[in-house]
Amino acid sequence: MPVTPRKRNAPMRPRPQGNSQGSSPQDAWSRGASPWGQRSAASPPLPIGGKPKKSSQTGRRTAAKPAQGYRVPWVGIALVLTVASLLSATAGALLAVSLSSTPLLQHQLSSEDAAVFDQNGEAIASGNLNLPALNRPVNILLLGTKVLTSDIPDLANKSEELGYHALVNTFDGLSDTMLLLRFDPRDNKLTLLSIPRDTRANVPGLGLVKMNEANLEGGPALAAQTTSDLLNGVGIDRYVRVNIQAIEKLIDALGGVEVYVPQDMKYQDDSQHLYINLKQGQQRLNGDQALQFLRFRYDSKGDIGRVQRQQVLMRAFIEQALTPRTLARLPKVLSIVRSHLDTNLSVEELFALVNFASRTQRSDVQMVMLPGQFSSPDDYDASYWLPHQDEIDRIAKNYFEVSPPPGVPQGLEDYYADIMDDADRGDRPGPGDDALRPGRQTRQGRWDLAATTSEGDLSEEWGQGDSLRETSAPPLRISIQDSTGDPAAVDRALSQLSEGGYGNLLVQSDWPEPLEKTRIIAQKGDVQGAKAVQQALGLGEVQVDSIGDIDSDVTILVGKDWLQRINRRSAWRDTPGL
Repeated sequence: MPVTPRKRNAPMRPRPQGNSQGSSPQDAWSRGASPWGQRSAASPPLPIGGKPKKSSQTGRRTAAKPAQGYRVPWVGIALVLTVASLLSATAGALLAVSLSSTPLLQHQLSSEDAAVFDQNGEAIASGNLNLPALNRPVNILLLGTKVLTSDIPDLANKSEELGYHALVNTFDGLSDTMLLLRFDPRDNKLTLLSIPRDTRANVPGLGLVKMNEANLEGGPALAAQTTSDLLNGVGIDRYVRVNIQAIEKLIDALGGVEVYVPQDMKYQDDSQHLYINLKQGQQRLNGDQALQFLRFRYDSKGDIGRVQRQQVLMRAFIEQALTPRTLARLPKVLSIVRSHLDTNLSVEELFALVNFASRTQRSDVQMVMLPGQFSSPDDYDASYWLPHQDEIDRIAKNYFEVSPPPGVPQGLEDYYADIMDDADRGDRPGPGDDALRPGRQTRQGRWDLAATTSEGDLSEEWGQGDSLRETSAPPLRISIQDSTGDPAAVDRALSQLSEGGYGNLLVQSDWPEPLEKTRIIAQKGDVQGAKAVQQALGLGEVQVDSIGDIDSDVTILVGKDWLQRINRRSAWRDTPGL
């Protein structure tokens, strides 16, 4: 029987009340009495409760009273003045925006839709300087939309008048970007899960379709429900919908962002007035250039390449733009928010999130991508990203504290069976396989998961006499990308990893950005696996990201520190008398 899509903004079934984040509904997002309970169609306040623990990081210091006859150094005076000006600017920003607990909604939610986000009670409290601060983990669904005049029937004539398809300041379209963000004050971790827009998922009322249709057909509530179902019922506290115009304006308001552009990017589409022209290299991008960086998609990775560039830009934005000084710019930011964002966050809650993110260390930002694989053109009439449910279970548990359900939820039997079939059709083990088998090393552009290979075959492929040994090492698929320009760096890394028992190794094309330090990327969030590789190499910075080889478990980006290390070893061995 065909499924009839429900009308946009039609009532939805409320999500079951529960606590998937280890906190009670009584935890408070807000300071004192909350006005949230007086609003029938909005979610209750986020958790802002008792004072958070003092940070172990160096905080603001109060200058000690100088001894008689001793002059305070000018550096100390400058520091005090800097801190004072920062606090004054922050106070001015607070007065300007007046911390409101009213949601910044562009569209009113029905009570049924609001209930989708009403699961975990309050989450905000007074922190230092009486600023809002989180007191429990909070999950935020971020939806990015790009809507053109050609997408809206009533504006079809507008495209003809303009002569091109212009961007429209609305949120009711296909979601071009989907991110689930988790702010966890217990360990100061910020986690971002990227969900490819072409992910094939069960959207209530629509069936198995691309996830980006959920926002178009049912708004943020349907998108949140679909995301929650895919991630084993993870609770979603709030949503943010942002259109493409907001990204440009926000980046400009915060002074731009510096990133490494991995290749020359040039593209022209007169029908949309889209002109992309970026040169390879490290550079500071303004808002328009950042959009060019995000919208470019003409590389070998397609939509996944866009997801990876989103992560690169997001990490750079968090590290560079979200600092305590950001608070001084909040009035300008909020004017953009009110025009180009739709969210059920209040100003107070938004402050708490910015306050948290601005104090998050680089090593505490974790970025993962929904595990899956591309569909085969022969299997579907459209291109899909097919999720791997077994790996999703691991990510949901490790990063969102949600365990897999004891049984398949009613109504999703066909969905899970279909996903299992998709994985079985691919060249990658599906959820039914206990573990990946050791494969052979290869310099080809794909993984070879054959259980064994002859020494002769391996020698022909490598041009050397290395042999593959069956070991009990973790069956990790490890990709290696060189940023040094010296082939010896990769060869020595391969040799050392092989000696450590790793046999499933793949050398990919060089990493375009020169790196001082070697990075070990936990591509699918397997931090322990990445740390084991780090130990085998003896150096490297473990980073939870999805910017490496999408088919790998761990991607090694070889930096200058590795090259320097092997050169020192060679020099030591060649020294007479040693």
